[in-house]
Amino acid sequence: MTSIFETKLERTLDTLVASATPGQSIDAWTFDDAKSRRAAEQALKDKGVMARIHSAHKPLLFAFLEEIDLEGVTAIEVRYPIHADAPANRFRLEAYPLAALVGDADIAFIAREDDELVYDVTLTRNGQTETLKVQAPNRVHTDAVGETNLSPTGWISRDGATGERLETDYERLFSLAIDAIANHDWGNEEPYFEELNIAVSHPAEDMPLAVGDEVVSLREALHEDFYFSLLELFQKKSGRPLGDRGLKPGQIVPEIVRSNGEISVRVETRPLSTGFRDGPEQEIDTASEPPAVAQMSRLLSDIGGEEFDARSRSGRVLSAHYVRGSDTAVMISGGQHPNETTGIVGAIRAARALKQRAGAHFTISPIENPDGYALHQRLRVDNPRHMHHAARYTALGDDLEYRTLENSGAHLNEKAIRFTAQELSKAQLHINLHGYPSHEWTRPLSGYVPRGFGMWTLPKGFFLIMRHHAGWTQQAEAILDHVTRHLGAIPGILDYNNRQIVLYETHAGETGFRIINGFPCLSSVDDRHTVPLTLITEYPDETIYGDDFVTGHTAQMETVISAYDVWQTLNACTA
Repeated sequence: MTSIFETKLERTLDTLVASATPGQSIDAWTFDDAKSRRAAEQALKDKGVMARIHSAHKPLLFAFLEEIDLEGVTAIEVRYPIHADAPANRFRLEAYPLAALVGDADIAFIAREDDELVYDVTLTRNGQTETLKVQAPNRVHTDAVGETNLSPTGWISRDGATGERLETDYERLFSLAIDAIANHDWGNEEPYFEELNIAVSHPAEDMPLAVGDEVVSLREALHEDFYFSLLELFQKKSGRPLGDRGLKPGQIVPEIVRSNGEISVRVETRPLSTGFRDGPEQEIDTASEPPAVAQMSRLLSDIGGEEFDARSRSGRVLSAHYVRGSDTAVMISGGQHPNETTGIVGAIRAARALKQRAGAHFTISPIENPDGYALHQRLRVDNPRHMHHAARYTALGDDLEYRTLENSGAHLNEKAIRFTAQELSKAQLHINLHGYPSHEWTRPLSGYVPRGFGMWTLPKGFFLIMRHHAGWTQQAEAILDHVTRHLGAIPGILDYNNRQIVLYETHAGETGFRIINGFPCLSSVDDRHTVPLTLITEYPDETIYGDDFVTGHTAQMETVISAYDVWQTLNACTA
């Protein structure tokens, strides 16, 4: 274990209260929850200071939640800025999910031609219009990898003056830790460490919203910003392009926990974890949370067939089974990204159902990334409602999808399971079950919109992706048509999709994807996969539990069974 950096910071709200002069008026924007900001306002009032402390994170949303009276409002017009250093829809995205929180009022988002960092809001009430401005303090800055960002920032205005940037504790904690990691000598050989742990204590409470699974969480946002910023930092160090998923830096683990007021960060390297934190046993068909590894192992054994396995970097065993039959074979997998949890259950449920059929022919590997799954179970202890993208990749720090025989070196590890599955089964269709965030995903200190993942920042229903080799377009389209028709017959799923897609379009603009039988889809030629056809599911499942989790893994299971069935038909037609 090596200590890299450690510090405690004074809380910005405490500094504001201590430094204020009686008789002043203050407007400030900080990264704090509403309860803490109201308490600071009261402390300032007790000193004779009139103050309003706004949220620097999602300022328009919080203006409506905390300040704007919607009684009698029938229409809302929001004019938002477009800035050269941000995506064109950045400030429209940042207002999410406002459109679902204004009752029956009609709401329209209209881009302005200037880049003044304010929202112009017009309310129509009782036939009369009211206008107001909502400030959105931001700063243009260059980040640790040399990219220019427009990011939300703290701000303070005294006695009605224009104001100036206020570097908040939230921003300073992040920048100090990133700088310390950037300046450390990591050597030149990947992986650079076993586990790089960033332990943060921060007092912000999460704020659930009355829309789907939406929650505003400063701590979750900090996890996301640390994790992806550090991936980018090590991508740059290695000479790889930003977004490269073959980078193997080691396991990056931000652990952001709620404190009683302390703001601190500790960065250190640790040995790899090798154990599992297992949850309770559940009836798998009605599992309400990610299942225990021991239970998944038993369920996989019950399926029978020929067992084959691989080992992860930490030494955890990744098991899979090959059920040989007279049908045309398919490969079924889940847990490539283990924080995408419905696919893990959906895969094992589908395999259990198919095993009952005469002639069933498939491979099943429900947890392809056991190190990531173990990390997800560990991180969920503190907050199960956070996305925990640190569990997305392997303990090597790469996406196993992008690990090949050519680039793996001595680290083929988990990826061997797919090569073995294809060799045993000769399958030409791989059904690869995934998920994505069920609530908004942001990186507020690095431009707000997650770099490279802008398409996934908002939920948009159950999404299907087909990647296929050249010459396989007809089969790919037939599978998508059949599967979406099958899924559309499941009660409630089309309504669920429609609600999310409408809200997505309101806040993101054009979707950029096709709608096939009510399901958003992408299909493209991609010769990177060794299997000619790869059907990838994307269910909005990160952080869902209970009945929502059951609905999710049932949809995943039905996708597998439907794709398996149409694949038999397609092969019968071409035989």
